[in-house]
Amino acid sequence: MENLFEDLMNGGKIFANREVLRPTYIPQNLPHRKKQISGLANTLSAALKKETPSNILIYGKTGTGKTATVKYVSKELEEMGKKRGSKCVLLYINNEVFDTQYRVFAYLARVFNKRVPMIGWPTDMVYSEFKAGIDTEDRCVIVILDEVDKLATKGDGALYNLSRINSELNNAKVSMIGISNDLTFTDLLDPRVKSSLGEEEIIFPPYNAEQLKDILDERAEKAFNDSVIDDTVIPLCAAFAAQEHGDARRALDLLRVSGEIAERTESDKVTEAHVRVANEKIEANRVVEVVKTLPLQSKIVLNSVLLLNRERNRRRFSSGEVYNMYRRLCNHLGMEPLTQLRVTDLVSELDILGLINAVIISRGRYGRTKEISLSVPEESVQPVLLEDYKLKAISNIRVRAQVTL
Repeated sequence: MENLFEDLMNGGKIFANREVLRPTYIPQNLPHRKKQISGLANTLSAALKKETPSNILIYGKTGTGKTATVKYVSKELEEMGKKRGSKCVLLYINNEVFDTQYRVFAYLARVFNKRVPMIGWPTDMVYSEFKAGIDTEDRCVIVILDEVDKLATKGDGALYNLSRINSELNNAKVSMIGISNDLTFTDLLDPRVKSSLGEEEIIFPPYNAEQLKDILDERAEKAFNDSVIDDTVIPLCAAFAAQEHGDARRALDLLRVSGEIAERTESDKVTEAHVRVANEKIEANRVVEVVKTLPLQSKIVLNSVLLLNRERNRRRFSSGEVYNMYRRLCNHLGMEPLTQLRVTDLVSELDILGLINAVIISRGRYGRTKEISLSVPEESVQPVLLEDYKLKAISNIRVRAQVTL
């Protein structure tokens, strides 16, 4: 009997190496990031002279090359350290996973062969084990904290301890690199930590469409077989991603998914049509992820717009209509509703996320009101909302005529 995967393994017309289009791939060349690479390398070069580099804070929106640049420079630094006899250890931590002081220091201690459990010990004991582990020899340890704002929201204990650790070490030296999408997260920090963490700051601006095209051209050369991409494909991928705040990750995903769609449909080439299908698919996936991570109150507000959208013969609703529906849903769930002012703030947040569209409309002598409409397909939103067991109680609720208009 023929194996299920036999036909699938006979492909290969489109891709030469699709891994080149993954966010985890670190290229030999990072277009349009020479200034940031140079700034990072200049600061970290102190480690090669057996000095302590300044702590660095890196800002930029998603997909602006922050993590790729840091990993690229880190690799170069470790290689040069080996040549010069300067031991440089760079440790990458994603703070979405290691989001507490305990988890950070438990992970770091384990790297240096300390047997620390991931739960159960006092945090100061875990921190002591980490210090003992790194201080066994003369080396520079650079701790890279990606999405450091996630760690900061749980308290700044880890950042505080890392910022003062050098005064407690005899042999090793430690410095930090914090990477964040949030320019304001340092407002949460103790002033001493804020000052220490931001000794050096490097900003990564969004890419424009031309820069994204350059990035895609370089990757496509290695990712695809010869002559399988139409000339319009890469410019279109770059243009779509440029609309999303210059997100290179989005551009790479779009190009990869376009190629995968072409491969599945047994096309000889990747075309503009494949890109448009891929864009719709990725957008639907993005909506799902955004809605899943919303707080419960925001989900109820979004559900209010969804219900109004389903039952009325129009697409736009006043902020008063949305608030009245929101109050009704809260009552149905046995929850205390938020004030109208707070719900207005939640509406603005949903607008920023692109889930709804809120426009201020002037009504002359009757003043101004905010008109709200759903910005994403109802079929993309409703199933995700119903995955939250707290909202299942309102899945069958209908809008009635007596709801205040």
